[in-house]
Amino acid sequence: MPLTYEHIRSSLAGQPLFEDKTWQLSPEAWPLTPAQVVELEAIGAACLEFHQALETLYLRCVAGKNLLRNKPLLARWVADYLDRGKPAALVAHARDPQNRGAFPTVLRPDLLLTDEGFVLTELDSVPGGIGLTAFLNRLYADGSATGPGRNPSEATEGGHAPAAILGGGDAMIRNFHASLTALRPGVPNPLIALIVSDEAGTYRPEMEWLANQLQLLGKRVFCLRPEDIFPLENSLFYDSDGNPEKIDILYRFFELFDLANIRTEEFIFESWRAGEVAIAPPMRPFQEEKLSLALFHHHLLQDYWAEALSGPALKRLRALIPPSWVIDPSPLPPGAVLDGPRVGGRALNDWRDLAGASQKERELIIKISGYHETAWGARSVVLGSDCSREEWLAGVAHAIALAPTNLHLLQVYKKPRRLEHRLFDPRAAVGAAPVSASIKPGRLRLCPYYFVIGGRAQLSGALATFCPPDKKNIHGMTDAALLPCCLVPG
Repeated sequence: MPLTYEHIRSSLAGQPLFEDKTWQLSPEAWPLTPAQVVELEAIGAACLEFHQALETLYLRCVAGKNLLRNKPLLARWVADYLDRGKPAALVAHARDPQNRGAFPTVLRPDLLLTDEGFVLTELDSVPGGIGLTAFLNRLYADGSATGPGRNPSEATEGGHAPAAILGGGDAMIRNFHASLTALRPGVPNPLIALIVSDEAGTYRPEMEWLANQLQLLGKRVFCLRPEDIFPLENSLFYDSDGNPEKIDILYRFFELFDLANIRTEEFIFESWRAGEVAIAPPMRPFQEEKLSLALFHHHLLQDYWAEALSGPALKRLRALIPPSWVIDPSPLPPGAVLDGPRVGGRALNDWRDLAGASQKERELIIKISGYHETAWGARSVVLGSDCSREEWLAGVAHAIALAPTNLHLLQVYKKPRRLEHRLFDPRAAVGAAPVSASIKPGRLRLCPYYFVIGGRAQLSGALATFCPPDKKNIHGMTDAALLPCCLVPG
């Protein structure tokens, strides 16, 4: 049953999910066919395999070990790329044997739906939108996200949530908690602290909502600021109405570049080293670098990926990840060429040669790899075909200038296909008349959420961002619609 504009607005007004953010509304969730859902499940499995293979690649390169079974392949440069610009202490932490096998508990790829199918542009392990997607799933599943007196357990244990919503009404909430408690299997009902930094403060309301919903289920989950936690001996605590409560699991909702602003950083590391707290996602910066997508396509590493990944995962990732390169301005010997796109039919000898690319040849995106304040929220993205030549040249020059400390990724741009969906038009409201909905054109970014439980990536929901067709860089914006996803007959 489609939702009314007034009902959605009142639900969102009763529980704001973001600070100072609005978006377009729709009476219906985004439809996915059974075949698309099967593909999304396979994508989740491939993304988890990719993380596992990336860890092995990084640690073997750090140790100077051979990467292949039956022939030599050394690639110390891989570790140099992934560690570039990181503090020595954070690099040492990432390599600590205690961290071996520690992967993000939440995986969220950014997928564009093109004429050729899904294209993966990023793989986020500290994603926003968990609480928002859970809220929208429940709202569109039964029309009540935060209704008075509602017991969340009715949807998860009573089976009342309609199967049409991807994952069911409360799968996001349930599986988020399960992925974290798996980190401390011997601790019954562990205390989980969702630590949201000021830098990520826009997302605090949705994390507070998520914590509140889990508390209604009897779970000990609290959304805190970094300064709310303090050490006692080797453990972390927070003050609960004058009583210190020990934290068992810390879910960090802050980027690693922001660690210097976390005043309790030292205590977090000390408690982790003592084995008193589990941290998710792990504070391993190599797992959060976009350039890992370029490493997947690097010609010197093709044999490694073929050995490290299963056949289905390798095939799927090759179809998903567009050609990508690391913008490394290290000088080449005369006559050598870069592994990169071609300009005017010729191979590049220097990344500055991109300056001569025509607008058609500039179907390329430049974005910073990670560990920087512009590495999230599309802040560093330069789309060559959608900017002036001067802006393109400035983007190339900026990437080259920052390379000693912050590498950039160059990626082929795959244009999302044109789609349609019903959206409300609040401008059509006249007095107290209901707001009508009509079919609007647009382009889609799909963000499926996978929670790692028992060594598997569990698809638990997906957030669809539906942008006007003239927007090439799809992200959350005022004129985009943010929607949950539902399963429809194929």
